[in-house]
Amino acid sequence: MAKPVLRKPKKKSNPLKVAKIAVIDYKDTATLRKFISDRGKIRSRRVTGVSVQEQRQIARAVKNAREMALLPYTSSAR
Repeated sequence: MAKPVLRKPKKKSNPLKVAKIAVIDYKDTATLRKFISDRGKIRSRRVTGVSVQEQRQIARAVKNAREMALLPYTSSAR
């Protein structure tokens, strides 16, 4: 019986590199909403495909935007 060929899964493309975003700003709520789930949680690196440093910047920007009332803390779907 032949052994199945194992293929390496394709690495996720970085959405910030694709959109050519160099600086993550808390005032750019349209970009930040892409990194927030429908329940209001910050999406993980494994889901979004960003680097560790970019994930930290995203988390800080989302928290600042929530503090400034630009983004909700939780979704209003409840």
